[in-house]
Amino acid sequence: MQTLSKETTMEQLTQEISSGKTMLFFTAGWCPDCRFIKPFMPEIEEEFKDYKFIEVDRDDNMDLAIEFNIFGIPSFIAFENGKEIGRYVNKDRKTKAQVEDFINNL
Repeated sequence: MQTLSKETTMEQLTQEISSGKTMLFFTAGWCPDCRFIKPFMPEIEEEFKDYKFIEVDRDDNMDLAIEFNIFGIPSFIAFENGKEIGRYVNKDRKTKAQVEDFINNL
């Protein structure tokens, strides 16, 4: 999984997600629900190889989190060719099956 660099600008991120399918995974090191789903992320990435997964540390990229209305983590936003196609954004713990269902239903 690619990790977004600290304090990436919206312009830089827009360019990064401009082609193909991209899944942003908003997380933070202190977040217990993020630590719960993180071990499953390699399996999820393997299952959905058509997506480029990018981890976004919410604390390092607060401006992006605000721009995308990310107030609960872990959260996922899917893009295709730069256009948002779905989001799984709330403050609840997410299971591997829930994330897979979200992606399958895009």
